[in-house]
Amino acid sequence: MKYIIAFLFLSLFFGTACTDLNINPLSQGSSASWYSNETEFTMALNDCYREVFWPKDDDLWTDDVIYRANLNEITGNTMTGQSGTVTTMWLNSYKSISRCNTIIASIPKATGKISTAKLDQYAAEARFCRACRYSDLIRHFGDVIYTTRVLPLDSAFMVSKTPKADILKGIYADLDFAASKLPASYSASTVKRATKGAALAYKARIALCMGDYTTARDAAKACMDLGVYTLYPDFGKLFLPTTKNAVETIFMTPRSVALNVILDVAFIQNTTTRTAPNGWCAYNPSWDFFCSFLCTDGKTIDKSPLYNPRLPFKNRDPRCTKTIVEFGTAHLGFIYQPHPDSTKVLNVNTGKYVTNMDTRSYTQYASYNGLACKKGVDIDWIDDLKSDPDRILMRYADVLLMYAEAKIELNEIDQTVRDAMNMVRARAYGVDKSAISSYPAITETDQASLRRILRLERRMEFYNEGLRYQDIIRWKIAEIVLNKTSYGMLDPADQRAKIISKGLWFFPGIPNFDNQDIPDFTAWYTAGLTKLLTPKTFDKNRQYLWPLPTTELLGNKNLAQNPGY
Repeated sequence: MKYIIAFLFLSLFFGTACTDLNINPLSQGSSASWYSNETEFTMALNDCYREVFWPKDDDLWTDDVIYRANLNEITGNTMTGQSGTVTTMWLNSYKSISRCNTIIASIPKATGKISTAKLDQYAAEARFCRACRYSDLIRHFGDVIYTTRVLPLDSAFMVSKTPKADILKGIYADLDFAASKLPASYSASTVKRATKGAALAYKARIALCMGDYTTARDAAKACMDLGVYTLYPDFGKLFLPTTKNAVETIFMTPRSVALNVILDVAFIQNTTTRTAPNGWCAYNPSWDFFCSFLCTDGKTIDKSPLYNPRLPFKNRDPRCTKTIVEFGTAHLGFIYQPHPDSTKVLNVNTGKYVTNMDTRSYTQYASYNGLACKKGVDIDWIDDLKSDPDRILMRYADVLLMYAEAKIELNEIDQTVRDAMNMVRARAYGVDKSAISSYPAITETDQASLRRILRLERRMEFYNEGLRYQDIIRWKIAEIVLNKTSYGMLDPADQRAKIISKGLWFFPGIPNFDNQDIPDFTAWYTAGLTKLLTPKTFDKNRQYLWPLPTTELLGNKNLAQNPGY
């Protein structure tokens, strides 16, 4: 049985174990003999940047994505202390924390052997990584075990939880130290590591999640004032493998096909359309998400005269068609068209028509709701299922919107709030924020109105970036949006009879919206105009926190389970 205690007093530097019994092989250091030179510190720190230690929340846990008619531990309210999602985040977080603690504890013995500046950077990087892992833990679990030192074995099995408010102070201290010691940027030839801006941005993120809006505002503003980051001019190209280390990227874990550090193959298959080679098209934008895109007048589709349900992609915020594949347009070398009568589609490279695998008239498992993901999906995926786009974990658009949100919640409404939001929105339209006649510039001054706009802006901007889950958790709307039902298209014969024969495609009309700007398709379902896919369930009395792993509770009687589990 694995306990977290093992990771609190034992630090492993590399992901593979030795195959012999050599206590101190040259390929793998021990804390007793390691950390004697710069190479050893760098190798130990490199391990802290591995992708496995930088998890992203899955948008499948939200109302933005569906996986056919399947539920998961979050949307089905089945998570327990034995769930793989729970144990993986817990164990990997503490593995990383243990390694960071060991690095920090080893720095004094290197004094005089390595320059003070170098040692400060090592400490700053380790404290940055440690702070980010503790941030993940308190966002998901609340109060957790907290230690900044390597624990002796005799006390390791008796550690109790520390209140998250106290852990937050330690996170702030680590990130402040990191921001004071790390460089603002690196040279073009240097491998990118944690920076001053990354420390400030992550401080803003955890502060916002914890409702500390003053700290979030100040940290985001300090990151903005560095003058290091700008928005990448093309939203659609930002997420492609051809765009490396963009000016908007604040922190990332790089990928490389040559080194076999690639995008997850199952993710590629799930998001690729079925007509393209190797595609499954099972991981799809939800109707709820599709309806969240504003029209080009800045209004929601239920209020805008520009919205036409017969042409639902037209007159929408440009991020709509850069995130979701528009019907009748070329994608991955083929015209994408889920219409039940489109049994053949054009191969745009050969000029020949081929069998349309993306209509449910032909393929049972074509997209259940007709939608397919476009954001970040690239033609280089489909030949060998290998692709290496940067794994962006923090970008400047997030900092701008975090700054705006913190100011809105503090009711400090001024032009800087609107400027930050307009920079993000204007970029979507390919213009500068000053070109107010070329996009629906935000001009509101009312707190409630700006809060609503900010939340829609985040939703349009950050699809499939792992941010929506914590957004709905901290806004306390998970109990609303995750207690709704996912819907999809009718079966082909019914779709023809009830929708297409009425001159509509693919929506039967304009859905109703609630006061949170969340669409409601219940009336369509009641009228037999849409198909129920999955009724989601979220228990507000327990699901805002995750359960602690069962194995940890069995190994440490001083740990208490979170309420409801």
